[in-house]
Amino acid sequence: MLKPLHLLTLKAVVHSGSFAIAARDLGYTASAISQQISALEKGTGLVLFEREAHGIRPTAAAHRLVDLGDRVLAALDDLDHQVQELATGVTGRLRLGSFPTAGVRLVPSALSAFVDSHPRAQIQLEEGEPEELVAALGDGDLDIALVYEYGLSPHPWPDGLTHHRLLREDLVLLRARGSGLSAQLPQLSRARWITSREGTAGARSTVRLCAAAGFEAAVAFRSNNYDVVRELVSAGLGVAVVPALGHAPKDTIEATRLTQRSAHRTVTALHRSENSNPLLAAMLLSLGRAVPMDEPFLHPAEPM
Repeated sequence: MLKPLHLLTLKAVVHSGSFAIAARDLGYTASAISQQISALEKGTGLVLFEREAHGIRPTAAAHRLVDLGDRVLAALDDLDHQVQELATGVTGRLRLGSFPTAGVRLVPSALSAFVDSHPRAQIQLEEGEPEELVAALGDGDLDIALVYEYGLSPHPWPDGLTHHRLLREDLVLLRARGSGLSAQLPQLSRARWITSREGTAGARSTVRLCAAAGFEAAVAFRSNNYDVVRELVSAGLGVAVVPALGHAPKDTIEATRLTQRSAHRTVTALHRSENSNPLLAAMLLSLGRAVPMDEPFLHPAEPM
């Protein structure tokens, strides 16, 4: 198999017409240059130089091999350049996973900043619930995932993951404006409740909040879409507790922060601790900067 070093040596000898001059230019001894040319002749079966009493003369085969070798060496130079860009994060690919609410409130701004700073990198976005995203991380299908955890429904993440806390959300009680319903949970024992799908962390959190207030929530409607939840509340069909990212101010809805100690949700970015993707740091920075700094019910983490 041809070696790039031998092609470089051949090019230097052909251009200089001398083993000694090529050795000086390349930083080798004349003996080392002679050995490399001999190895190249042996490997190719070609006679590359005519040895004369006062020097050497390149053969037609040597000139042709230099021409062909220039293409190979140029391709190797380009490959080396691309490898350097990949290693430094100029190019490359990053796969981000997000749960839907963060996909609306955080991800677009973060991706915009990331694409501006890394225009030649490839970014892929997948959506799912935390359990799905963590499984994809473990399988190597994602580089980084945005997940959430309710204070009243803690979630132990698997070993081998690095955590970057982005923000803490208050849990917000939503009531139709003018409904006359209290903002205090113990006074809502007879209200109809709207929650996310049964078995979800959000639904469990609401049930546990109500249980701590002394009653069992009468759940009338369920939806994992917070737009639907807000419209149902606005129509006077019940009350709901939603995390801050799932709340959007609306004239027909009264929103009150719950003050119970565990009435919050934490948003965290996870990635495998062994993941060496050079684009990870840039994405984490973009995600941190995408967190709203002055919105009610949202509490950004310390800058990463």
